[in-house]
Amino acid sequence: MSVSTQKILDHAMENIIQVSTPYGTGSGFLLGDLIVTNSHVVGGLKEVIVSAKHLPRCIGSVVYDDVSYDLAFIRPPTKIITHHPLKICSSVVQDGDIVIAIGHPYGLNYSTTEGIVSKASRLQGEIEYIQFDAAINPGNSGGPLLNEKKEVVGVNTFIIQNSNNLGFALPYYYLSEVMEKFIALDHDAIIRCNSCKNMIDEALIINDYCPQCGVKLDVAKRRREGYKPSGVVHLIEKILDSLKLNVPLSRRSQRNWKFDSKNIKIEINYYDNGVIISDCALCRIPQDNIESLYDFLLSENDKFDRLQFSINENTIYLSYVIVDSSLTYELGFKALKRLFHEAPQYSQKLMRDFGALEPKYDEFD
Repeated sequence: MSVSTQKILDHAMENIIQVSTPYGTGSGFLLGDLIVTNSHVVGGLKEVIVSAKHLPRCIGSVVYDDVSYDLAFIRPPTKIITHHPLKICSSVVQDGDIVIAIGHPYGLNYSTTEGIVSKASRLQGEIEYIQFDAAINPGNSGGPLLNEKKEVVGVNTFIIQNSNNLGFALPYYYLSEVMEKFIALDHDAIIRCNSCKNMIDEALIINDYCPQCGVKLDVAKRRREGYKPSGVVHLIEKILDSLKLNVPLSRRSQRNWKFDSKNIKIEINYYDNGVIISDCALCRIPQDNIESLYDFLLSENDKFDRLQFSINENTIYLSYVIVDSSLTYELGFKALKRLFHEAPQYSQKLMRDFGALEPKYDEFD
């Protein structure tokens, strides 16, 4: 990363947002009081999870959804104050301009790539895009494309698969036009019709049809229905909800949940093979007292009827493992309640009595 690129990242980082839904994660950026991202990132939902450098995970409201431009605006629950607010580009973008893409590809926070504008105006259908060669990947969608003045020149929108760094961003002038019109409406919950292009108050939509041109609005249907887990996923979330846990904030995908609880982290995964694993990294194995530590773990395992200790590399885990066909509400509730209650106690005991070391966690997204 060049010195100039590092300066741009330092300037912009506090404005870069991670956007999460049950369907996946993407990027966004703060512009004024709104978070800008792609329509496909919010997935047709009214509420999504947003987080940033100085913004803990929280629920943001999708107040504007525009399938045509693949653009969406999210209103965070509280005003986000930044020292270096981003601004929309004030000059014409030209071929050969240096650009910087910032986002969270594959959950790798604040990944930054530098490139040049290959084509300042590349027509795709009815819309012009900025084509650039800075490498972007899934998870970059919705993040900003910046120039050397640290201005937003576009919204990173899509790539051509199996190509060599062919990225496309919605240009700043579309973003500026849409944001001005949206703000002038002074009303949230707006959908832009993909046919007549009018901005429609969601409250005026009947049976998911545009009141102006009569076209069916799929995004209106998705927003109305929301995310509804089913089957085993619904059962898992019912159990978690009964344990007074914040299920929406814990969701990382449709089959993955993560929790911070009493200085420990617990992760639940429901795999395609039907296995459900709930585990907590308690500590790392010390260099001394290993034999007595193992004896203790084995003796405790004999007492458990639902939980079990295991070791992966040098980390000790307390886990609950079950196949989906065996999971019931009663079993799951008792086991997870015990896991959340006893994991922090065992963590402290192993470090206090056996000199075990604090665990090292991957950063929860």
